[in-house]
Amino acid sequence: MENDNKIGYSPSELKEFEDLINSKLGKAKVELDNLKSALNKSNESGTDNTSSNAKVLEDGADTAERESLSQLAARQQKFINNLENALIRIKNGTYGICVDTGTLIPKERLRAVPHTMHCIEAKLNKK
Repeated sequence: MENDNKIGYSPSELKEFEDLINSKLGKAKVELDNLKSALNKSNESGTDNTSSNAKVLEDGADTAERESLSQLAARQQKFINNLENALIRIKNGTYGICVDTGTLIPKERLRAVPHTMHCIEAKLNKK
């Protein structure tokens, strides 16, 4: 395994992860803005010209859609927070080190899940 003797990533490796995280963060913020915009639009939609039965069905569908959008927005906000926390770990020198085992998380895992704080072994043991 490439990480056996390393206790941290080099500045150039950390820069690579920082760039990756910033890229994901930008996309995540755009997606969150889109979800918030969709939520605002669904709150503004009026159903003035529909019959009462159709209105009840439409209101139920609108409520379900708002709930779904709200859950997606909350998950997206959590993802953004996790990415921002990863940037803090890069700055304070703890990025890429498993909080459970103290070992270096493989680059492949960090590229796939750049905000992770757990090596795959620790993650599997938590289940």
